[in-house]
Amino acid sequence: MGLSALLLTSAAPVPLVAQRTVVPPRDDYSPVRCRVGQPEYNYAPMPVVPQPRRGSTKVDKSADSIVVTGSLAKRGERRRAEAIPSYAPPSPPAPPPPVMAAPMSTAANGGYAPPYGSKQNTERYDGKAVASIQSVAAAPVSTFSVDVDTGSYANVRRFLSDGGTPPPDAVRTEEMINYFRYDYPRPSDRTQPFSVTTDVAKTPWNPATRLLRIGLRGYDVSTNDRPRANLVFLVDVSGSMNEADKLPLVKSALTTLANRLRPDDRVSIVVYAGNAGIVLEPTSDKRYVKAALDCLQAGGSTAGGAGIKLAYDTARANFVRGGINRIFLATDGDFNVGISDNKTLEEMVKAQRDDGITLTTLGFGQGNYNEAMMEKIADVGNGNYAYIDSEREAEKVLDDELSATMVTIARDVKVQVEFNPAAVKEYRLIGYENRALAEEDFNNDAVDAGDMGAGHQVTALYEIVPANGAGWLPDRRYPANARPNRPASVGANELAFVKLRYKLPEGGASRLISRPIPASLMVSAAYPSGDMAFVTAVAAFGQKLRGDKYLGSYRYADIQRLAGSPNGYWRQEFVRLTGMAGGRGAAD
Repeated sequence: MGLSALLLTSAAPVPLVAQRTVVPPRDDYSPVRCRVGQPEYNYAPMPVVPQPRRGSTKVDKSADSIVVTGSLAKRGERRRAEAIPSYAPPSPPAPPPPVMAAPMSTAANGGYAPPYGSKQNTERYDGKAVASIQSVAAAPVSTFSVDVDTGSYANVRRFLSDGGTPPPDAVRTEEMINYFRYDYPRPSDRTQPFSVTTDVAKTPWNPATRLLRIGLRGYDVSTNDRPRANLVFLVDVSGSMNEADKLPLVKSALTTLANRLRPDDRVSIVVYAGNAGIVLEPTSDKRYVKAALDCLQAGGSTAGGAGIKLAYDTARANFVRGGINRIFLATDGDFNVGISDNKTLEEMVKAQRDDGITLTTLGFGQGNYNEAMMEKIADVGNGNYAYIDSEREAEKVLDDELSATMVTIARDVKVQVEFNPAAVKEYRLIGYENRALAEEDFNNDAVDAGDMGAGHQVTALYEIVPANGAGWLPDRRYPANARPNRPASVGANELAFVKLRYKLPEGGASRLISRPIPASLMVSAAYPSGDMAFVTAVAAFGQKLRGDKYLGSYRYADIQRLAGSPNGYWRQEFVRLTGMAGGRGAAD
């Protein structure tokens, strides 16, 4: 049977933390597919088959080491295999001669990259223009898909921490807002997967408008209560991952995730460089997972499309009915061999999502980071996207919020707000530009939307102009085009009507939640304080970084004051970031 090998030609990456040798248990069948004692590791780009029973592998007495053939392994005599002391990574060959390169900037997290905007920097983003103002007379209904991604915030933090300013295309305000947790009540029971909170405050940057907040909070699921998991770690081990903030951080992050596994969970590891292969067959033993991760080293080109296909094949072969079937893709997104076009990759992932296998993307690194692809394929793969810039962020995403990352409680969640023209003249949704849906998409169950995980929160902010306010839009010349000023015959005491549509994780027809928002909230609105002040500060920060003209003369210093002196590491860090942005001369 054919053998495919990856030759390591680059120096070993500098570890972020001291590495510890992991000795897996000794038995007749090891799921680890790393070659031991050689300056290379082999993997087989062959169709995966289920793990055989103990003792079912064939013995080849002529073999001196573990050699991959297909997805099974021919092994030497048991005595010889047991004599191997560990699965520590092999020593790499000497690095290639140095090549003259453009000056690099040193990142706070240990990575090196040319500055964004230079020819050597190939980072890719798919930014959208700031949403325009809508007249209630012309467009009374706003519809969008929820977004639980947080990658944009962590990536913005990386830019600011490294001494730069994030490009506007890298900033998605809804992901900035949803990075944080707010004081929303837990759902009273699981028949309705999330609670709905609405409130109104005066706008700090525009006294003529109000801010309407809509907040969702999903029910929580503990590790013991969640379904058993079939996870596939899909790891990019190409040459571009040979940097301190890439593969070493990937290994640390996935080790964090492995430590949270239950005995009935199963993990496989698929890697790709010039081609793709399996380095860990399904196992529940954390020591095997850590041993396989320790073997990984970077080198070669990037056949990401082949890796994605093999990861789905592996997940499908070990599918758990009624359980969690999820792929975690860890990469910088710089695919350069085989399928590398974003649209083609999206179609590949989209074709797989109906099989009940979800995709989480974890972004790493800088200089060549392809966020446009990472965010999009997570979206079409019914998963979520996070950017890992530190071990602390890895712990947040893959430990503290693991249930939200893994356990889906509601699918295709859509929000629709219909404004009452008797109460609201104009509005704008802050963020969610790439999540906008047509009004008719709300009732169409065939239209895909974002999913929510256990404990996930989603927050949306609308800036609205009261019916008697001056507004942003100019008056129209022709009387027939003017906004009618008629009292409402229905919902006279309502500001707006909110509807949410979702499907249960097992599918079926969508379900509807609806409720009115009292107009009295706008009359009694005060300037934001407490939790509302913080979410407003985050929204303003995102929009400021994007160059939002509707913020007027509102400054970073104003945003910092609005955020106040919050408790908790993440909120305190946000205050520091606003100070960095203001002191750096970012557009103020």
